[in-house]
Amino acid sequence: MKARFKAKRALPPLTEAGLQELALRYVGKYATTRSRLRSYLSRKLREQGWEGAREPDLEELAGRFAQLGYIDDAAYALGQSRSLSSRGYGKRRLSQKMHLAGVADEDRNDANAHADEAAVDAALRFAQRRRIGPFAIEQADPKQREKWIAALLRAGHNFGIAREIASLAPGAEIDLSALRDKSGVSEL
Repeated sequence: MKARFKAKRALPPLTEAGLQELALRYVGKYATTRSRLRSYLSRKLREQGWEGAREPDLEELAGRFAQLGYIDDAAYALGQSRSLSSRGYGKRRLSQKMHLAGVADEDRNDANAHADEAAVDAALRFAQRRRIGPFAIEQADPKQREKWIAALLRAGHNFGIAREIASLAPGAEIDLSALRDKSGVSEL
């Protein structure tokens, strides 16, 4: 059997207009950050090459897109915070994701505030999905409780919340204010 491979067509080197068009297409398709846009354009420049007198200023291009409102790192961070919280993940997971996306600390303020506010609800959502603590089918032994705590910690929740939720008996009534107090998460 003869394998058929299409030869990859060599793309022409990028120009200033081509680079801007590529960036515009990218931000139109994906919710992104300045850092990710620069990384994407840098990769495209390595793949295709550059046709111009001076090297392109990717920082300036990303800054211009941010000024025009095509990119908003703070809004991206808040959206990610809402998404992760709704799926049951905690603030530490959000922090890791923002670090990888290149979001600056000052752009994370609203996202962090949201993650703090939704911490207990997100932890309970995660516990329900994984059948931990009050959502378990049967009482857990100490070893199982440790595994539950570890799962909640990996999901980005703090130790106080993880310990309190894992300690609840299956089918137990959940008192949110008591859970917030015991876990060290203030009510906002």
